[in-house]
Amino acid sequence: MTKKTLLLLGFILLKFVLQYSLISSDYDLQRDEYLHLDQGRHLAWGYLSVPPFTSWISYLILLLGGTVFWVKFFPALFGALTIVVVWKAIEELKGNLPALLLGAVCVLFSSLLRLNILYQPNSFDVLCWTAVYLMVIKYINSENTKWLLIGAIVFAYGFLNKYNIGFLFIGMIPALFVTKQRKIFVQPKLYLAVIFGLLLIAPNLFWQFQNKFPVIHHLKELADTQLVYVDRVDFLKSQLFFFIGSFLVIVSGLAALLFYQPFEKYRPFFWSIVFTLMVFMYFKAKDYYAIGLYPIYIAFGSVFLEEKLKNGWKRYLFSVLIVIPMLIFIPMYKADFPNKSPQYIVSHAKEFQKYGLHRWEDGTEHILQQDFADMVGWKELAVKVDSVCRTMPDLEHTLILCDNYGQAGAINYYTANKKVIASSFHADYINWLPLDMKIKNVILVKEKDDDDPDRKVERPLFDTVYLAGKRINKYSRETEISIYVLKGAKVDVSKRIKEEMEEKKNYD
Repeated sequence: MTKKTLLLLGFILLKFVLQYSLISSDYDLQRDEYLHLDQGRHLAWGYLSVPPFTSWISYLILLLGGTVFWVKFFPALFGALTIVVVWKAIEELKGNLPALLLGAVCVLFSSLLRLNILYQPNSFDVLCWTAVYLMVIKYINSENTKWLLIGAIVFAYGFLNKYNIGFLFIGMIPALFVTKQRKIFVQPKLYLAVIFGLLLIAPNLFWQFQNKFPVIHHLKELADTQLVYVDRVDFLKSQLFFFIGSFLVIVSGLAALLFYQPFEKYRPFFWSIVFTLMVFMYFKAKDYYAIGLYPIYIAFGSVFLEEKLKNGWKRYLFSVLIVIPMLIFIPMYKADFPNKSPQYIVSHAKEFQKYGLHRWEDGTEHILQQDFADMVGWKELAVKVDSVCRTMPDLEHTLILCDNYGQAGAINYYTANKKVIASSFHADYINWLPLDMKIKNVILVKEKDDDDPDRKVERPLFDTVYLAGKRINKYSRETEISIYVLKGAKVDVSKRIKEEMEEKKNYD
């Protein structure tokens, strides 16, 4: 085994060790993780908010036992593979061991550590962006059309994971047109690769068509509720911090693409980042959507700096560039990860709020970061719902109906009672409601801001209606959740739910 291989394996091992050490046991899973895991129980070619790839990984996680270890394993794996792809890109650019070391350190000690703690499509998204860029480099070097086909396959899997990778395509096409690499467009096998990629994603596109393109509704809802708070200047500022420890490396890579003669043939990559960022800004995208752009530029920068700083005193400057990401990781470790309990963070509020990380998507400041607050109180909720279930007759005819997908997914994940499944009108759960069952009782799980706390709507429909308990946790994103019991249905509940579903769909 070569020295390079041993070093790469060391980085992969360190990546996994770090990822598992960055989350305190004080936290549960995050609300999106519960939804993605339940998608693994309802395999389909598409979902209301995401394409199908994540559900395939969820199915595998559930087969492996569904424990927190496996939930966290896959984002860590995708992060480790991103290091491997950057490593291979550096080798493709003729970089040697110093460049490989610099590139691996820059990718490891970056915002990817934060991204890779959550089981969401984002980790695989960054991996696919980086891998597609590697395929472009390999094609430019060899003009072997097999790399176009492999690139199309990687892009297709990226698309089936998260539609965000479409921005890569939007940015790269004009970048190729404005450089000498435009000759790729007269390559017939390029279009065969595109057709093959389209065939791979066709089942998801057909699912979107069958379901009246829910992605459009999701994007509109996202724009109305979250992207409206996005400031384009803040978007650009955020880009500086994702890879702040390797900022000089990335800038050096961009400069090399313009002025370093051996990199002239890779110049489309300079224009690609420009065009892609412009499109992201135009659509007021969330800042982290662009993270996949940067790892490949670490590869360019590492190779360029290795060449320019290899002699004399400049070698010490190269060593400093390796150390900087590790030094910057120290304050990141203190503030950017859920490795301190909520109680500790709140009791040291000034220490944490100075980093500006407690601003949520609604544009306001809170006592915890949004992701952290979204990882608190879920297990407690499931325990309380379980205790209510133990008081219910006819559990096989009881429906747990929640306000949102976080509640439903968390109850399904943590419950010790497998006789009843939590559902919701929210997100994909609206398509999984068990309407073929005879519903006699309902357990309602409602948020604090519910507009009918006395249950005036439901009282005429059931023999007995009462508040069975509350889950109160000031650290949680949902500080107060009420649990109501509705016993003895006087009407056909399934029919009423179907009517409400139709009203909701028509309204949407």
